[in-house]
Amino acid sequence: MAALTVWKFPSSEQASQVEDTLLSLQKQGLLQVHDAAVVSWPSDRKQPKTRQLHNLAGAGALAGTFWGMLFGLIFFVPLLGAAIGAAAGALGGALTDVGIDDDFIRQVRSEVTPGSSALFLLTSEEVVDRIHQELPGGSAKLIHSNLSEDDETRLREVFQG
Repeated sequence: MAALTVWKFPSSEQASQVEDTLLSLQKQGLLQVHDAAVVSWPSDRKQPKTRQLHNLAGAGALAGTFWGMLFGLIFFVPLLGAAIGAAAGALGGALTDVGIDDDFIRQVRSEVTPGSSALFLLTSEEVVDRIHQELPGGSAKLIHSNLSEDDETRLREVFQG
């Protein structure tokens, strides 16, 4: 079973500093990263910066379109050139079908604000308490949305390619 987790950090730089930690946790068998992305929102910017973490993603990584649409719906800013327009409604519906509902989007939108950052992970086999202990600064906050195996399969079908 896969899980989509969002870890919020109190500074705009901290989420970008976790790649080595996640690679270490993956080597220890504490989680399997299928895909990951970072949102950094400096307090002097109107919109956050986003990027996919390709070094962590497994062979089944989601297309940049997934992250682009998710971030577009949450922060009103696309990632990797994904356009928000007529497709947003259809993809928004697809996100709901895989367990990413309006409440999740509202919660992330309200908590990831200027001056903060977030790490978005699609993982399995995670040991959440151990991950939290290993993240830099010990100040990350978990926002968690579980995805069932069926939801993960539908998510990959919608956003692959």
